[in-house]
Amino acid sequence: MKKLIIAIDGYSACGKSTTAREVARELGYRYIDTGAMYRAVTLYFIDHHIALTNPKEIERALSQIKVSFVVNSKGISETFLNGVNVEREIRTMRVSENVSRVSALKAVRMAMVEQQRRMGKEKAVVMDGRDIGTVVFPQADLKVFLVAEMLVRAFRRQKELLEHDDLVDIDSIIENLRQRDSIDSTRAESPLRKADDALEIDTTHITIEEQVDEVLRLALTKMIRHQNQQP
Repeated sequence: MKKLIIAIDGYSACGKSTTAREVARELGYRYIDTGAMYRAVTLYFIDHHIALTNPKEIERALSQIKVSFVVNSKGISETFLNGVNVEREIRTMRVSENVSRVSALKAVRMAMVEQQRRMGKEKAVVMDGRDIGTVVFPQADLKVFLVAEMLVRAFRRQKELLEHDDLVDIDSIIENLRQRDSIDSTRAESPLRKADDALEIDTTHITIEEQVDEVLRLALTKMIRHQNQQP
């Protein structure tokens, strides 16, 4: 069957990464967490005190950053920054509080989009983020856009943080999500928006398993439709 590029976009804490990871596993596809890539860059910028107002410093830092993914013994893809596993560090609040500002920088987006396109050029890939279906792969075979109510998103993010031993009160998380939504949706470079041909899924009242099943159904429908169109 036809190999697909599957783009899953949407707001923070709507289940994009978990859904994309499981869909990729079920299809035997490669999973690329673009949000983790921007988080890794943010972590590097924080740890190396990179000034976001200094273009030369930013360019120099980007030339020294390599983000990659390695599947661990449990079959889970983990994020590596310059050869070091940073999966835990990039999920902390100190990164969450800065990632939208870093990812809004044109130089950062250009560098990461170039890497993402290289990763997905052979198809058979599931990629999640905020601009996959609009900028990175506007020709993606299947585009999905996830949304959810704010309080549900906040509780999901709080649960994720607790899994990394990071206890944050719900009001702080809601404020962080609102700020990120605003920055992501209004930034000049690759703003968060639903592609015209993307299918929206509201994840407020459905489980991750149901999200995964729905995306798999859409993907298999695309594959079958393409198969039937073959001479």
